[in-house]
Amino acid sequence: MIVRSTVLTSRGRRTRAALLEAGRAAFEEHGYDAVRVDDVCARAAVSHGTFYTYFDSKESLFAEVAGAAVGEMFAASVVGPSAPGDPYARVEAANRLYLRAWAANSRLMRTLEHAATADERFGRLLLELREVFVRRGADGLRRLQEQGLADPALDPRLTAVMLGGMVEHFAHVWLDLGEQADEEAAVAHLTRLWARAIGLTVPSASPALQEEDA
Repeated sequence: MIVRSTVLTSRGRRTRAALLEAGRAAFEEHGYDAVRVDDVCARAAVSHGTFYTYFDSKESLFAEVAGAAVGEMFAASVVGPSAPGDPYARVEAANRLYLRAWAANSRLMRTLEHAATADERFGRLLLELREVFVRRGADGLRRLQEQGLADPALDPRLTAVMLGGMVEHFAHVWLDLGEQADEEAAVAHLTRLWARAIGLTVPSASPALQEEDA
């Protein structure tokens, strides 16, 4: 019988955190399919039975690890109130922060995407996790439309899905597959493409773009 802890002691919280950390390291190193519960237990230095005190299965551990990674990415890519108020500058800041957040989590996100192709449960999980970014992008576009700064004919949600996919795919090609581009040029191009797509006024070319055009 599986016993799940509902109220954790300090020691229990440390053990659970150790399992999450060990699970993430194992999934990133070996991929989802190759990892066994015993592998995670060995990394966390806990018994097999202890694992099931905190998680029902390898699947539930992976789902929580992936959810935590997406939460970290979301928090790391939030453009705070200290950023410039200009909409174009805020899009630029969001793209820069997202690329950096992806760099810190790319291996795990690729593991999740690979798992999603073979198991519909993880496909649903991937869509659920991406939804937080889609909602943020759609809400941002709606605000710009209300201010008369973006194309009112665009569907906010579909636009957020498509443009978010562009940025995510570029992050993969750049950071995981080795496409050559420095951060300034990458951010400048992504932001210019995003702004043109939604009808946001594009300022004169940034230094990164001017240097490439020279």
